[in-house]
Amino acid sequence: MSRNKDQITTAQAAVIIINYMLGAGILTLPRTTVEAVKTPDVWISILISGMLVMIAGFIIVKLCSKFPGKTIFQFAQEITGKWISFILGTAIIIFFLTICAFETRIMAEVTGLYLLEGTPKWAIVLVFMWIGFYLIMGGINSISRLYEIILPITLVFFLTAIFLSSSIFDTDNLRPVLGSGIMPVFNGLKPTLLAFTGYESMLVVMAFMSTPRKGGKAMIAGILTSLVIYLITLIMTVGGLSVDGVKTKTWPTLDLMRSFEMEGLIFERFESLLLVIWIMQMFSTYTFTHYAASLGCAQLLRKKITPFRLIMLPVIYIFAMVPQSLDQVFKLGDFIGNASIYLFGAVPLLLLMLSIIRKKGIRLNDQS
Repeated sequence: MSRNKDQITTAQAAVIIINYMLGAGILTLPRTTVEAVKTPDVWISILISGMLVMIAGFIIVKLCSKFPGKTIFQFAQEITGKWISFILGTAIIIFFLTICAFETRIMAEVTGLYLLEGTPKWAIVLVFMWIGFYLIMGGINSISRLYEIILPITLVFFLTAIFLSSSIFDTDNLRPVLGSGIMPVFNGLKPTLLAFTGYESMLVVMAFMSTPRKGGKAMIAGILTSLVIYLITLIMTVGGLSVDGVKTKTWPTLDLMRSFEMEGLIFERFESLLLVIWIMQMFSTYTFTHYAASLGCAQLLRKKITPFRLIMLPVIYIFAMVPQSLDQVFKLGDFIGNASIYLFGAVPLLLLMLSIIRKKGIRLNDQS
């Protein structure tokens, strides 16, 4: 691959992280977190979770900084040896493919319910996947440039819509703070991990950064922006619908948008507008993970990436259509959250420690 062609800026790296994180999770995050916490203190859970993800992200940045210009699929072999690195790389590829399937299926479920009622899921999924395939054929540069267009549109429309819901916001729905103690807050940490899935993108992205030493800045910007969006979403949704109301909703964020009308505006109802905007975010998560999985296969097998982009399509389609019900789709999401704890929480720390012990890669204090 041409390094000049495939280099991205620090800002583009941050945009990739944000777009990756802001996928389907925001549609279900209020419900899954409230179900676990059972109190209005869900916003504290997301804050703590964000801090933990920040720590995990910095470990990944430090690890990748020791191997500039290489993805985890390339430098893991230097640390662990051929076979262990192959198993690890395969696990990461499967993880990315599972996210592809999850995002695609969630998109099909929500779109079929709110926008394209009666349309077969397979038709929605295939159109979504082929458009994504067209994008990733352009490589990381095409992906990052589209994300730079999508992100501002998403933030402007989403924040406008979510703050308009203040007409039904009730601060009493967020009280009392810590009324049941601190333990329920910790119960909400696990469900939030799926929402924060995305920081692991730096295991691939840093290899393409023109200034990899600024990977930490991209990580901070990406996680903090996502944290603020999630925090606003949780506060406004719980404040508008109440804890008991959120528990009974499958898609509480969309139901919040359906709970009020603004007469005299271009849009009096906002759920369809929000959904259209959020399909772009699910598309972002899908395209990056499809690209990362294809790149991983190509680098593990030392082949060209192009055939793998195409091979991944039927695999993702099968993964996406396997769940027979929405409950099974949500269980798939829980699996992704659990897998991310071990795969991107524990493994990068072990790899970093091993690289230091075995003196692999460049010394961190030698970087300019």
